Amino acid sequence: MRDRTGVIVAGGRSVRTGGTETTVADVAGTPLVRRVADRLLGATDRLVVNCRADQRPAIEEALAGLDPTFAVASEPDRGALEGISTGLEAATTEYAAVVAADLPLLDPGIVSYLFERAAGREAAVPRPSAWFEPLHAVYERAPTIEACDRALEGSDPRTIDHLSSLDRAVVDRAVLLDHGSLDSFESVDTPADLRWAIERCRADGDGA
Repeated sequence: MRDRTGVIVAGGRSVRTGGTETTVADVAGTPLVRRVADRLLGATDRLVVNCRADQRPAIEEALAGLDPTFAVASEPDRGALEGISTGLEAATTEYAAVVAADLPLLDPGIVSYLFERAAGREAAVPRPSAWFEPLHAVYERAPTIEACDRALEGSDPRTIDHLSSLDRAVVDRAVLLDHGSLDSFESVDTPADLRWAIERCRADGDGA
C-alpha cells in the first residue's frame, strides 16, 4: 500500500480549552496541527485537512509549504463522523489514515503499521487500552464514507461507534508497542494537556 493519504480532522470547537483554538496552539514553537501534519507525512504521501471555514486561514498559515487539500465541512458541528466522511471524500487513494488534529506525538511507525493491517479489510483500528481510537486509524475510503453517511442520517449521528460495522482489524496494545510509542494516542484537550505537550516536546529537544 504505497499510495497513502493522511486526513487530519480539525473541526472541533475546543470547548475544554475555553474556546481557544487548540488546533493552532503553540507547542514549543510549532503550531499543534503542524506537529501532527509533519508526523503524519512520515507515513503518508499527501495530506487532507478537514476543518470549519473559519478555521481554514489559521490552519493554512500553520501548514505553509505542505500544500494540503482542504475539505471544509458544509455542515460543521456534526461531530467526528462528519469530519471523517468529509475528509475521506477529498482523498484520492483507496486507503487513508484519519487522525485528530490534537495528537502532538503521533507516531508514524504506528500509522504505517495500521496501513499494513488495513490491507484487504475496511479498516484497522487501534485499541491501546480499554477504548478504541477511531480518530487514529486507517480506513478504506468507499465503505467508510458509506458507513458515516448512513449514521449521519440516523437519530444519533455523533456516536462514532457506528464505524464498528466495518470489517476491521483491531490492533491491541501489545502489538502497538512493537511498532511505536503509545504517546501517539495522547491528545491535547485541556490547558493542562497543552502544558504537558509543551514540556514533553522540549524534553525531547523538539522545540524552544
